[in-house]
Amino acid sequence: MCAAQPAGLDGRCVRADASESQILQPYSHLRSRTEMPLTEEPHRKIGSPILKRSPDITKAWGTKTEHLLRIEDHDFTMRPGFGGPAVPVGVDVQVESLDAISEVDMDFTMTLYLRHYWKDERLSFRSNTNQSMTFDSRLVKKIWVPDMFFVHSKKSFTHDTTTDNVMLRVYPDGKVLYSLRVTVTAMCSMDLSRFPLDTQTCSLEIESYAYTDDDLMLYWKEGNRSLNTDERISLSQFLIWEFHTTTKLAFYSSTGWYNRLYINFTLRRHIFFFLLQTYFPATLMVMLSWVSFWIDRRAVPARVPLGITTVLTMSTIITGVNASMPRVSYIKAVDIYLWVSFVFVFLSVIEYAAVNYLSTLQERKERKLRERLPCTCGMALPGMMSASYSEVDANTTRNYGMLEENGVKQGILVQLAMENDQVTGHVGSSAYSNVCIDTRAIDKYSRVIFPGSYILFNIIYWSIYS
Repeated sequence: MCAAQPAGLDGRCVRADASESQILQPYSHLRSRTEMPLTEEPHRKIGSPILKRSPDITKAWGTKTEHLLRIEDHDFTMRPGFGGPAVPVGVDVQVESLDAISEVDMDFTMTLYLRHYWKDERLSFRSNTNQSMTFDSRLVKKIWVPDMFFVHSKKSFTHDTTTDNVMLRVYPDGKVLYSLRVTVTAMCSMDLSRFPLDTQTCSLEIESYAYTDDDLMLYWKEGNRSLNTDERISLSQFLIWEFHTTTKLAFYSSTGWYNRLYINFTLRRHIFFFLLQTYFPATLMVMLSWVSFWIDRRAVPARVPLGITTVLTMSTIITGVNASMPRVSYIKAVDIYLWVSFVFVFLSVIEYAAVNYLSTLQERKERKLRERLPCTCGMALPGMMSASYSEVDANTTRNYGMLEENGVKQGILVQLAMENDQVTGHVGSSAYSNVCIDTRAIDKYSRVIFPGSYILFNIIYWSIYS
C-alpha cells in the first residue's frame, strides 16, 4: 500500500513513526536517566530510594552503647543487687614504681595500676562472639563503680596525660573490669631507733569509703599473687626486700565495719652510703685525735689546735646528720656512734689538759723545793739551774735533775732533801715524794687505752646493730 500510494504512505508512515516514537519515548527516557552518572544531576535529593546511603554508626556510638547496655533503664546510683548480699569486688595491683621515701615527712610515694573486678547484671548484653567491650572514663561516670580510697594518704591523683588513664571493660554476662593508673603519697610510720642499720615496713591501705562489709566485700582476687611489681623498681637508699598482701576488718564507731586491703612492702636500707658519709669520717676524727699522744707535751701550739679541730669536726658531722633526720624523741643508732666518738675526741683534749696541768704543778713544786734547799744555791746542776723549762730535753724534764749511776736513777734533789733532813731537820724526805710524778706515763697509757677502748666499742656496736 505504501508503494501504490507513496504520498499517502509517506504521511501515514510519518504518523506511524511519530506514534511509535511516542510509545518508545518513555522507556528510552528512563534508560537514559538510569544510565546518567550522578554528577550530572546535582539537583537530585539525597533521600532518593535508588541513591540512599547506609548511616555512619561511628557518629552515634554513645547512643548505641547506652542502648546496648540499657544504662537508661536502671538506676546506677545504687550498687548491684541492692538489698541483697554484699557485692564481691576483687582487687589486684601492678606496682609500677616506688618514687620516693622520706624519713623527715614519714611517707612514701607509689605509682600503681589499680584494677577492680565485679559483676553487674544490669550491664549484661547479647553477643554472638562473647567478646567484651572496652570504654574510657566517659562511660565510668554513668555507671556504678566501687568507691575506693587510700587510707592514711596525704595526696593522690589519677594520671590524665594524654587522656584520663582509666579503662572500663564490660563482658556479655555483666562482669566488669575497672582499671586506673594512680600515684599516691601515703603515711609510713617508721621506727628509726636502728637508723641507718634499720629495716622499714610500710603499707598502702585500700578501703571503700561508703559501703560497709554488709554491702561490699573487698578481697584480693588471687591472694598474694594479686600483687605484681615491676622488676626494674629500685631505690637509691633502700633494697626492696619483700612485697605481700593482707586483708583485715577496720571498725569505725560511727559507721561500722569495713573491709581493708593492705599492700605491705619491706625495705632494707643500704649502709654503704652512710659508711662513707658518716661512720668513716667520725672514725678518722677519733684516730686523728690520738696523734696528740705522740706529740711532746710542751708543744702546746701543736696539741691544742689538733684537739679543738677534731672536736669541731665531730660537732659538724653530728649537726649534718641530725639536719636530715626527723626530730624524734628517742636515740638512734647513728647518734650512739657519733656521740661516743665525740666523747673519745673530747677526752683526748682533756687528757692533754691533765698532762699539762700536772707538768706545771710538778715544776712549781720543784721550784719551791729548790728554794728551800740552801745547799744547792751555789751548785751548778746540769740541766737544772742553767737551762729554762722549755730548753730542757724531754727526758731531762721527766727525770728532772736525775743522774744515772750503776743503772739506777737517783734524784739529786731527793738526795739533797734527805741529807738536809738529816743535818738540819727542816725538810723531810716526804717533801719531794709527791712531786716526783712521771707525766709522760699518762701519754704512754693513753696510746693503748684509747685505741683499745674504741675498738672494743666498735665490736660491741656492730655486733648489736648489724
